[in-house]
Amino acid sequence: MSEREPAVDRDRQEGLLALATALRPELHRYCARLMGSVIDGEDVVQDTFARAFVALDELCDVPQLRPWLFRIAHNRALDLLRSRAIRASEPIEAALEIADDSKVDPVEMLMHREAVETAVSRFAELPLLQRSVVILKDVLDEPLAEIAALLGISVDAVKAHLARGRARLRQINAQAEPLPDARIASAAVVRYVTLFNRRDWDGLRALLADDVRLQQSMHPPRSGAADVGMFFTIYAKSDGLWLKPAWVEGREVIAVFEHRTAPKPIHFMWLEWREGRISFIRDYRYVGYVTDDAELVLPGDAGSFGRGTGY
Repeated sequence: MSEREPAVDRDRQEGLLALATALRPELHRYCARLMGSVIDGEDVVQDTFARAFVALDELCDVPQLRPWLFRIAHNRALDLLRSRAIRASEPIEAALEIADDSKVDPVEMLMHREAVETAVSRFAELPLLQRSVVILKDVLDEPLAEIAALLGISVDAVKAHLARGRARLRQINAQAEPLPDARIASAAVVRYVTLFNRRDWDGLRALLADDVRLQQSMHPPRSGAADVGMFFTIYAKSDGLWLKPAWVEGREVIAVFEHRTAPKPIHFMWLEWREGRISFIRDYRYVGYVTDDAELVLPGDAGSFGRGTGY
């Protein structure tokens, strides 16, 4: 038995790694809406896989990875929401009629389209169970029975929360105000963008604090100016990339375009500063799906990108 254990462990790790690549965008779609933030959603996804790798070594039987990972992500998100004291609850009413999973229903298709196009931040206005059910059914198209199993409630309860959540989400969308006008970019971000677009890598390295930290999903963190300085070496190999100041969820970020005239960004990064030096970089280069659902706004008349911007 002992001779086989390392091979089993490798199989588990390899299976999880393979699934991670395929499942990360879907997990993020769920977590981002559950948290009401594409940034917080990616943090939950990152933490989910870190916890999964630890837990996998302790399991005797290999679980069905997809529902297992969703359960870990769901529970981690709940922990964070509870810590913010924003969790809401309400009694379950009698279930309304919800279309059967096996039938293609025009109303169900409409609900799916409206949910996918709804801004991520608006889901946070739903009570937690309504939020989870609507995301799982209308965004990810999960069967009612699997939603019930994940949330630990009955199928009738799922139907009740789904009907009420859909109705509430329509109200939220109808009452939502348009995205605010972008603010003027800060001098620090403008300087960073200008140096990058000039390919002045030495100038960018000079902005790094001695204890700067870099975080990139799916990659080990870096720390210290020398190690983080390699970040620019990687970008120097990508011809044509063009940066612009932007905002996501009220946070000033930097949008990364494939080339100067590209119609929409491929990912973004955000920086923290201390006494004029960069103390932290969070880069979403390797998880471009985060940008798909982000309400990303450019300064002036440059426009906005991401789902939900049309409401």
